[in-house]
Amino acid sequence: MTPKTDDNAVYKTLLESTKAIPWKIDWGTMTFAYIGPQIELLLGWTPESWASVNDWVERMHPDDRTWVPDFCVAQSQAGVDHEADYRALNKDGSYVWIRDVVHVVRNEEGVVEALVGFMFDISERKRTEDRLLIMQRELEDLSFKDGLTGLINRRRFDALVQTEWGAARRTKQPLSLLMIDIDFFKQYNDRYGHVRGDDCLKRIAETLRAGASRPRDFLARYGGEEFVLVLPDTDAKGAEHIAARCREAVANQAIEHEASTVAPHVTISIGVGTVVPSAEGNPMQFIEAVDKRLYRAKQTGRNRLVVSC
Repeated sequence: MTPKTDDNAVYKTLLESTKAIPWKIDWGTMTFAYIGPQIELLLGWTPESWASVNDWVERMHPDDRTWVPDFCVAQSQAGVDHEADYRALNKDGSYVWIRDVVHVVRNEEGVVEALVGFMFDISERKRTEDRLLIMQRELEDLSFKDGLTGLINRRRFDALVQTEWGAARRTKQPLSLLMIDIDFFKQYNDRYGHVRGDDCLKRIAETLRAGASRPRDFLARYGGEEFVLVLPDTDAKGAEHIAARCREAVANQAIEHEASTVAPHVTISIGVGTVVPSAEGNPMQFIEAVDKRLYRAKQTGRNRLVVSC
């Protein structure tokens, strides 16, 4: 039979030949009974420098230090095996993402006497996760954006207007809405072609974007040549002022439009509405009311704004 000391030597060799870093902590003294030499290759700290649990805690990113030690202690006291991901301090001042896999060792009476486990370098995995998260956010952003103008699309508008409606109802503050339509845009496309039509839409979108000057204001492409500007915490007078400013800004662009019967340049018509939402109302009714005002602006000559039907 092979002597026990030889078995221990084999186990130690196996442990120290893996990329995972084995360790053992004596629960009673909270000191490291062992940590693999791989720790120096990964973090720059010698095995001898890992004397107590305090060394482990102090070599942890400050943000992770606020919860990881408490979590591990609580799980260990309960006798529960566990895992924790955190950033460990490299001797050169950088940080390495670590996953600690912990096994709780108890004696015959069920009392915790030691913790044993492995540290794994998961930095590459974290970088991959971060890249995937960025890609996911980019895809989400794309799904909420109008591909031509870069504005939020109808789908995103529907969600945001519900949020702002609920906020206005709770705070009893006014919510204003501008429905905006480019006058004679079909005729513009017929005269100048769709390429210039797309360029016109982008220029108008960029011009109107200036109307959404506060953090919660937002402009959306509602469909075709129609836009909608949502103005939280804006009363009727403020909304009318912004609408007039938008109409003037578009006129100042002086985009040629020979097919228009109201001006030699591109103009817009605007329906304006303001409401303090109640429990009985809903945003769809409000939008429909403002859309009727836009229709009224178009029926009564275009290149104007209507604030009441």
